[in-house]
Amino acid sequence: MVVSPSRELTRKNQEGFSVIRPIRRPENPTATTVHQLLITYHERKTTMKAIEGYFLITPEDLHWRPSNLMKIPNADFLERTKSENLGARFWRLPPNSASTLHKHIRAEEFYFVLEGVGRIRVGDETLTVPTHGGLLVGPDQLRQVFNDSEDDVLWPIVGAPEETEFLPGAKTKPDMSLIYPVDPKQLPKELAGVEWPPRS
Repeated sequence: MVVSPSRELTRKNQEGFSVIRPIRRPENPTATTVHQLLITYHERKTTMKAIEGYFLITPEDLHWRPSNLMKIPNADFLERTKSENLGARFWRLPPNSASTLHKHIRAEEFYFVLEGVGRIRVGDETLTVPTHGGLLVGPDQLRQVFNDSEDDVLWPIVGAPEETEFLPGAKTKPDMSLIYPVDPKQLPKELAGVEWPPRS
């Protein structure tokens, strides 16, 4: 790593200006990408705004739709609030279905099972989450919620910080390979022989 002399990254926060760390110029492309992500993280960390007041969201407010890639019914709780700090969504997995295999850049996600028995693969492990049980997953872990049972499973999933660059209407086009480093539609071995998403 090569440190650029007399250059420091500073960002304004509520207490004034604070030095985060010297800007380093990595010597390989992978380190450069990680370095850029860290700078972006520090920039967003100090510029995300909290909401004012509160938002009451009723079941009638939720707009259910199929997800883009895997056609899983879902409803976004917080899209109408424009929160930059938190994301929350219902996912209802029908029998023999799966969401995308994905990871995140910054967001930690809390997976909670409200109805049914949840199944999720994280890395090379397959976990069973009982009704009213939960699981916290770090951003760097590949994960995929799936359902190999005969009943629907309802997952409220909450993530923070919200990765607003991936939301509809974002000003910049995100690099989706950061979220989907492998084929996002591949199914877990527990669903071998299953066809999902259904053909339209």
